[in-house]
Amino acid sequence: MRRVLILLVLLLATTACHAAIPVCGYRVVHVYPHDTSAYTEGLFYKDGFLYESTGEKGASTVRKVQLETGKVLQRHDLPAQYFGEGIVDWDGELIQLTWQAQTGFVYGLDDFRLRRRFSYPGEGWALTRDEHRIYMSDGSSVLRILDPATLARVGSVTVTADGVPVTNLNELEWVDGEIYANVWLTNRIARIDPASGHVVGWIDLTGLFDVSTLPVPMNDVLNGIAWDVRGKRLFVTGKHWPKLFEIKLVKQPAR
Repeated sequence: MRRVLILLVLLLATTACHAAIPVCGYRVVHVYPHDTSAYTEGLFYKDGFLYESTGEKGASTVRKVQLETGKVLQRHDLPAQYFGEGIVDWDGELIQLTWQAQTGFVYGLDDFRLRRRFSYPGEGWALTRDEHRIYMSDGSSVLRILDPATLARVGSVTVTADGVPVTNLNELEWVDGEIYANVWLTNRIARIDPASGHVVGWIDLTGLFDVSTLPVPMNDVLNGIAWDVRGKRLFVTGKHWPKLFEIKLVKQPAR
């Protein structure tokens, strides 16, 4: 009898571990204009404005954008040899990665003036933050944890879904205690528990925008997540998209 009970407990534990990860759909709340010249790599919302970084060599920028109109209010152009990537704010500064140059930049958040540079091994894809740490993606399944003061790596967390590593983690955003990550070349956003690295939910944005209408649909994919902490508003967009969407998450029935 005892052996049967033990087997039953193990069976229930295994079933729980392999339970389907919940998937949310979306409802569009509002649509805003977005600059189609922006090859969006990083995005965040702060004090009523969007901050955006764009990629591609010779066209990489950091921007302050008016949400309602999409108008670029302030802009800094990177030197032509750099491919701009993710951004995050910290203590009055804006931190930016570049893709393969192993070089990052720190600007004044108010004036976009370059204050210093920093270096890191490997590729740079995206950044986000909580109250104490900065998280960095490099295209792998591992999120690096950085010391905000030195930008040195102090830890890491491996992202998995049902025990399988999740790679191509792109643009990141901290949303109510979770890390949201675009999975590059897909219509999905992973909701990640930053302590364990487990994907605790998926957001399926299939049908949000028809990328076949864009010049290079294979590249001009979903990328860009911003969270309005006070207003509890979630914004998403993509590379060269003409629109930025405010969405609400909608639970989908279990399959």
